[in-house]
Amino acid sequence: MKRTIIPEIRRELIYRLAQRGCREDDRSPDSFRELKFQHGPVGTAEGSARLQLGKTDVLVGVKVQPGEPYPDKPDQGVLMTGCELKPMAHPGFEQGAPSDESVEIARVVDRGIRESGMIDFGKLCIEPGKKVWIVNLDIQAINYDGNLFDAATMASLLALHGTVMPASRFSLGADCPLPAESWPVSATFIKIKDIVMADPTLAEELAADVRLTISLDENGHIRAMQKGLKGALTYDEVGRALDTARKLTLDLRSRLMSGE
Repeated sequence: MKRTIIPEIRRELIYRLAQRGCREDDRSPDSFRELKFQHGPVGTAEGSARLQLGKTDVLVGVKVQPGEPYPDKPDQGVLMTGCELKPMAHPGFEQGAPSDESVEIARVVDRGIRESGMIDFGKLCIEPGKKVWIVNLDIQAINYDGNLFDAATMASLLALHGTVMPASRFSLGADCPLPAESWPVSATFIKIKDIVMADPTLAEELAADVRLTISLDENGHIRAMQKGLKGALTYDEVGRALDTARKLTLDLRSRLMSGE
């Protein structure tokens, strides 16, 4: 993405508001924007979900098909995660090969899913060494107004938990749900000078010195972490972010699991 230069006066306004515990959209520093989501919007996919986090809008589709396993994991299914960021979502995104941002988002989402043990890859084995189920997770940004990491993660979880394995299409038995159990929700924070905030908007991201994404499972255990940008966080700041993330993801997970 072509990184927009935010005017210093806007950055200072965002910072001064944060010092008073406020933000431009009237949230507190440790709160998320309004969350909306839709199950199964793509009829041709085995699983799909659309999720809006404030004005950030993400669509995720899942396609499942038989294929060959990796040589080092002959009895394990395969997850392939990709993310597309196109000018439709934001003029700073460009057509062509995957950008560094799209690769990073896909890796962070993928890592949270894998490290949480959300999918039982052993159950995706059809014939050891010859045939397994390959799960393709495709993330599409529809509109970008900050924090694609958490929006993409939550949309992916919804899509995967709603995925049906198309066994009958390939004469491999009856259709069944994807063997997915855990809900590794992430919470992303940015730091501007000495203020840390959750779920940043685009303007707040552009003003940020550093970014931190934390993926947590149902037990509050860390399953993935990703630091971005050139700034730094102190040990205490990371600790406070982790405590806040545990509270935020507990509520977000509850909403996703209840479907409300």
